Amino acid sequence: MHYLLDNWSFDPFLIVALVVVVWHEIGLRRLASRSRPERTRERRLRSLWFYLGLAVLLLAVESPLDYWADSYFTVHMVQHLLLMFAAPSLVVAGAPWQPLLAALPGRSGQSVTRGVMTRGWSRPLRSASGFFLRPWVAVITFNVVMVAWHIPALFDLAQGNQAVHIWLMHGSFFAAGVLFWLQFIPSPPFRSQMPLLGRAAALLATNVVMIMIAMSLSIFVSHSVYTAYDHVPGVTLPPFADQQIGAAILWVCGDFWALPTMIVTIRKLIGDEGGIGTALERFLGAGARGATVRGWASSGAIRERVSERPRT
Repeated sequence: MHYLLDNWSFDPFLIVALVVVVWHEIGLRRLASRSRPERTRERRLRSLWFYLGLAVLLLAVESPLDYWADSYFTVHMVQHLLLMFAAPSLVVAGAPWQPLLAALPGRSGQSVTRGVMTRGWSRPLRSASGFFLRPWVAVITFNVVMVAWHIPALFDLAQGNQAVHIWLMHGSFFAAGVLFWLQFIPSPPFRSQMPLLGRAAALLATNVVMIMIAMSLSIFVSHSVYTAYDHVPGVTLPPFADQQIGAAILWVCGDFWALPTMIVTIRKLIGDEGGIGTALERFLGAGARGATVRGWASSGAIRERVSERPRT
């Protein structure tokens, strides 16, 4: 039991998470005062997903998982899956964006949103966010981040430098995960424009990348590729066996998290698009128009969402 009960860390990130929860609750209360009851119930249900996502994020970085990840590659893979798949997908499903803005003092939420969407000073910010929110940019970024941090040189660098490990590795995992899951999970007021066939292709390609990483760590090599785990005091599990188990976890658990989304996407393809063949024709016919993500639909729509009309 000491593996589960000992080595919990209580760093300032816990305080940040609690502040975010309180801030979010203030936003929910303000929105409820000027929204219809059904919208209020919908936001409350979504908030549960958001809070669960924060809890998973805390579990990944403050529980004994973080402590034992320094000794066992297997545990490190579990932590990576929580940071890239579980926590981001739950946060996206929770759609916390509007309540967090609504919690700003007075009408600051509306002013901030209007400024970001329309003012000249925010043009570089809009360009950068618009670029990274494009469906294929988000998908490619997710896969590049996943592959890059499993390259032995970068992985060992992160293991030997806590600043790189926490802020670059873990931070990029979570950020890339949020961008990725925004393309698949509804998260109002964000609206993804990625076609259903494109979503299926993106999930399949990402799954293939995960399988290739897992095979590169278990089948294509005959030794441990991460020197950080070669000489850990007190660890009796051979480094290569530990690496193989970690690769299997990445393979199986990654599939477990992606397959439900793939199934939902295929069902929508068959039901909503009139079949995969029809969807393929539409996808290819789109041509140069592409599938771009506008993120926040338009400044007028955003203002309407941030400041809802009083219930009638």
